[in-house]
Amino acid sequence: MDLYEYQARDLFAAHGVPVPPGAVANSPEEAKAAAERIGSQVVVKAQVKVGGRGKAGGVKLAKTPQEAQETAETILGLDIKGHVVRRVMVAQASQINEEYYVSFLLDRSNRTFLAMASAEGGVEIEVLAVERPEALAKVPIDAIAGVGKGKAVEILTAAKFPAEVIDEAADVVVKLWETFVSEDATLVEVNPLVRDPHDRIIALDGKVTLDENAAFRQPGHAGLVDEEAENPLEAKAKAKDLNYVKLDGQVGIIGNGAGLVMSTLDVVAYAGEKHGGVKPANFLDIGGGASAAVMAAGLDVILGDADVKSVFVNVFGGITACDAVANGIVEALQILGDSATKPLVVRLDGNNVVEGRAILAEANHPLITVVDTMDNAADKAAELAAAGV
Repeated sequence: MDLYEYQARDLFAAHGVPVPPGAVANSPEEAKAAAERIGSQVVVKAQVKVGGRGKAGGVKLAKTPQEAQETAETILGLDIKGHVVRRVMVAQASQINEEYYVSFLLDRSNRTFLAMASAEGGVEIEVLAVERPEALAKVPIDAIAGVGKGKAVEILTAAKFPAEVIDEAADVVVKLWETFVSEDATLVEVNPLVRDPHDRIIALDGKVTLDENAAFRQPGHAGLVDEEAENPLEAKAKAKDLNYVKLDGQVGIIGNGAGLVMSTLDVVAYAGEKHGGVKPANFLDIGGGASAAVMAAGLDVILGDADVKSVFVNVFGGITACDAVANGIVEALQILGDSATKPLVVRLDGNNVVEGRAILAEANHPLITVVDTMDNAADKAAELAAAGV
C-alpha cells in the first residue's frame, strides 16, 4: 500500500525523523487555518500518489494564510496524471542549502534489503541512476544486523555526503531504518533530505510503501487506507479476501495460482489482438481452494465490472482437483442466480480433469463453454468479449 506524503510524514515524525511542521487540509479554509497555526511561509502540496506534482502546478509557496487558502482553491480538484486532488498538505517552508537522497527498500532480486543514497537529491532518482549511476550509492543491508550508526555512516560516506553533515544525517538514517522495520515497509524514501542554513537535517518529502501481507500485525495501518480513492471492485475483493487487481480490458480472468493467472493474462492479450484488441479485465488468483464459496465470491466481483463482457476460468487441478473446481463453478452460478449473465469459458486440466469436465457437461449451464486447451479457451473468451462489446 502506497501512502500519501502527509501519511509518510506522520510515520516519520512518530519514529523521530525530523520533519517540518505541517498539517493535511481537505478544504481551502482548513489550509488557511493550518498556515495560521504554522505562523510562517508555507508550501501547499497536492496529495496524490503520483510524481510530477510540481510540474502540474500541485506544489506552490504561500506567504500568508490568505494566500494559502487561495492556493489550496487552485490545487484542490486538480487532475494530476489521472489522480484528482482531494486534499493538500500545508507544511512550513524550509530554507535549503543542500538536497540529498536516502531510501531503504526490499531488493527482491537479491533477496535482501538495500539502502540507496546520493548527495544529489531533489531530482528524479530514476534519471540519476541511468545518467550518472556513480552518484547513487547502493549498499546491501543484512536483515539481522540492520542499520546502526556505523552502517549509516558507511552508507552516507559511499554516497559522498559532506563530511560535516554525516554525523547528524546518520542519526536520521538510523531512524528511517527503524521506520522501515517497525512499519513493515517495502520502501521508505526521502527526496529531498535537506540541509538547512543551520546545518540541520530535515526530511522534506517522503514516500512509504507498506507490505499489506503484514497487515495482521499492523492493525493501525487499516486507518491509512483511502477508501474514497480506492477502486470499489478492489475494495469489494479485499473484503472477500481475494487477490484481485482491476485492469482496463473486457475479459474477466479467474485462475488458481499467481503464475497461471499471469500466463493467462498474456495469452488473452495475445488472442485479443485478433478480436478487436480486447484485453484482460483483471488479475484474480483464487489460490488452491477453489470452493463454491470462493468461486462465487470471485465471479461476483468480476461480473460486477461493467467492462467485463466474458469470463475465462483457467484452472490447473493439483491439490484442489478439477472435479472440486467444476462443482464449485456450478454451485457458484446457482448462488449468483440471475446476477450471472455473462458467458464463462472454462478450461480445466490436471488432477481429475475427466471427472471435472463431466460435471460441467452434465450441468449443461447455458453460460458455460468448456474448452480443452488454454490457447483455444483464451481465443474463445476474446471472441465472446468482442461480440459483447
